[in-house]
Amino acid sequence: MANPGNVARGLKAAVSNPNNSEEAKERAQARLDEMEQSGEAYGTEAHNAQVRQGHKAATNNPNVSDEVKQRSAQAISNMN
Repeated sequence: MANPGNVARGLKAAVSNPNNSEEAKERAQARLDEMEQSGEAYGTEAHNAQVRQGHKAATNNPNVSDEVKQRSAQAISNMN
């Protein structure tokens, strides 16, 4: 399933893109409005996806200690 936060960002980009037709902008805005009203765009699922992405980034960052990489890997395992 797509990360709702990423979907919302894509819809915002579609609305502001001058190369998109007015019809496409209207459809994107309508879907974005639905997501915002339902809380889907910025809800728990979107937050959890961002947390998971942060832990994944930490496990691949050469500037992060091995201890922190292990904790992040464990956190990712616990989320699954």
